[in-house]
Amino acid sequence: MDSHKNARLTPKGREEMVRVVVEGGLSKAAAARQFNTTAKTVTKWVDRFRKDGAEGLRDRSSRPHSSPNQTPLAARATVEALRRQRHTGKQIASELGLSAATVSRILQRLGLNKIKALEPAEPVRRYERERPGEMIHLDIKKLGRIDGVGHRITGDRRGQSNLRARGKGPGWEFVHVAIDDASRIAFAKVMNSERRRSATAFLKAALAYYESLGIRVERVMTDNGSCYKSFAFRRLCKRLGLKHVRTRPYTPKTNGKAERFIKTSLHEWAYAKAYQHSRQRTEDLPIWLHRYNWHRPHAGIGDKTPISKLGLTGNNVLRLHI
Repeated sequence: MDSHKNARLTPKGREEMVRVVVEGGLSKAAAARQFNTTAKTVTKWVDRFRKDGAEGLRDRSSRPHSSPNQTPLAARATVEALRRQRHTGKQIASELGLSAATVSRILQRLGLNKIKALEPAEPVRRYERERPGEMIHLDIKKLGRIDGVGHRITGDRRGQSNLRARGKGPGWEFVHVAIDDASRIAFAKVMNSERRRSATAFLKAALAYYESLGIRVERVMTDNGSCYKSFAFRRLCKRLGLKHVRTRPYTPKTNGKAERFIKTSLHEWAYAKAYQHSRQRTEDLPIWLHRYNWHRPHAGIGDKTPISKLGLTGNNVLRLHI
């Protein structure tokens, strides 16, 4: 039970009240005046205390011990069976001779009150390109700049978060990410904005990174953000011979690999340490990316490291593993 902070008759208050009657010899009327209640209430708690001790002073469920007028189990099962045949609530009520309200309550308890609950679950569609470079996924994550240890460490939300909400404070920065569909090799860079100039600059940097690993990118997948729909981004893709694929609106799972990578990067990089300044966080990003690509097993590719999907020779490993 949720009690008011100043409530008198909490279980502890009840115990004090009954003890002044049982042990102190105070009359029930006097105890009622002292504890600002009625003599009838005092009598109730005294009787419970004498019968069950301090345990009897706790709140009891208001649910009745029996409900002789409740709908029989057989009728409830029939309601469920008819609903799964896509009968409406009114049809079921008419057929079984029950009230529409009763049928509605039964369906609500069963989780079948909405017709969409009867639809079969959409199968999980997983896909993976065969070769590294066939497609890379791009996305952007907005991060608040920091000039001191943030509320995730200190628990104090009165500082940077409130200032930022009022248009003051350190402001924002944007982490642009890319991840290869086949190998899960990732690249990320902190940029000043999420606009077209930053998006095109990041795409060039990502392509250069993948090229350094011997990966030639053929397609890029993005969401429908304005920077990705811009003419500048479109022209860059055309000039570089990249096919630009955009996700269906309001369907983030289409770009799920990038979404998952962002979540991992937040847990293992952005929010993993008590950074004193955004500069420290940015400087730590390449170090974490190296660990992610070269040393961190990835469950989506059989607990192998992303770089292992390239099948590098020993000489290439020595050349690239800096």
